Amino acid sequence: MLKQFSPDKMLNTPFGITAEQLRKMGKTTILTDLDNTLLAWDQLDATDEVINWFTILKEEGIKVMIFSNNNEERVARVAKAINVPYLARAKKPLGANFRWALKEMGATPEETVMIGDQIMTDIFGGNRQKLTTIFVRPVKQTDGMATKLNRMMESIILKRLAKKNQIKWEESL
Repeated sequence: MLKQFSPDKMLNTPFGITAEQLRKMGKTTILTDLDNTLLAWDQLDATDEVINWFTILKEEGIKVMIFSNNNEERVARVAKAINVPYLARAKKPLGANFRWALKEMGATPEETVMIGDQIMTDIFGGNRQKLTTIFVRPVKQTDGMATKLNRMMESIILKRLAKKNQIKWEESL
């Protein structure tokens, strides 16, 4: 039961992930959440850190898509600023839009990584589609109203995973 909620990796931040590390893992594509994964959920614009990370990944041949449950206006604003494709209202953890995103990116599940800060949406959804999942610490310790229930469930799952020694925070891949 816990396996479907268990990330493959747990990182303090996504920004240490490099194209070289991804290629060594056989990965060519990233689907990444936006809110509290790349930016604070209430921050409107991409930071220099976000812009630089995406720029380097793209220059080194990694395909990246912002894959968010947030609204079109919010997601488009950031995605357009960093010139990457996106899907707003992705309805994670449901599978249809994960499959659409893979098709859109010309990627297979085996070569794709899902990065996110929520177990119940990002990790569960990615695991259901057989993606490599990377759970990151939230950028900000507060959440929008819709996320608070997920965080309660997540804390229970993380405690159980920790009890079974199935999780470990790391600095890089």
